[in-house]
Amino acid sequence: MTRIKICGLSREEDIANVNEAGPDYCGFIIQVPRSRRNVSPERAAELSIRLDGRITPVGVFVNAPAELPARLAREGIIRMIQLHGQEDEDYIQRLRGLTDVPVIQAFSVASREDVRRAKDSSADYVLFDQGAGGTGKTFDWGLIGSMDRPFILAGGLTLENLTEAVKRVRPWCVDVSSGVETEGYKDQEKIKAAVAAVRRMEE
Repeated sequence: MTRIKICGLSREEDIANVNEAGPDYCGFIIQVPRSRRNVSPERAAELSIRLDGRITPVGVFVNAPAELPARLAREGIIRMIQLHGQEDEDYIQRLRGLTDVPVIQAFSVASREDVRRAKDSSADYVLFDQGAGGTGKTFDWGLIGSMDRPFILAGGLTLENLTEAVKRVRPWCVDVSSGVETEGYKDQEKIKAAVAAVRRMEE
């Protein structure tokens, strides 16, 4: 069964929309000023408290001090941590000492070597993306090959290619952001359609 995560929530209406659609996970991009989907830790807390308890909130961080995601996890604002910068194994081990929530490590995939590095990660899950994330572009899914661990597929997933991605790549989870937006904002109908498309694959 493939799960689905809707990433980059920043408004109350985004929360209302995912609560209605019912994805497995949602993502808050926290303290990443270069992202237009950026929210402060305080804003993430305000949004997370409105979230349906069946949806797992994920905090997405880029080279943040380990104490920040750990604190938000301890406070229950997020229940998973996603690392999207140059965090290394030492960083992951520091996190392990501060919190016990699952950790996702993202890898930009341009070659099979990137996939090999992901296989060696001690994170609970790895995520494959194109570039720094949020680019709206896909990468060559054929580079993934066979994986002996759960992984998340991201990067340029849209309503047009989501079903093909699940069929071809068989990821543990798909991560959609710009693919469910219209003019830069999360679109209620697109979110519902993306979740429905993944759920149909379970039938």
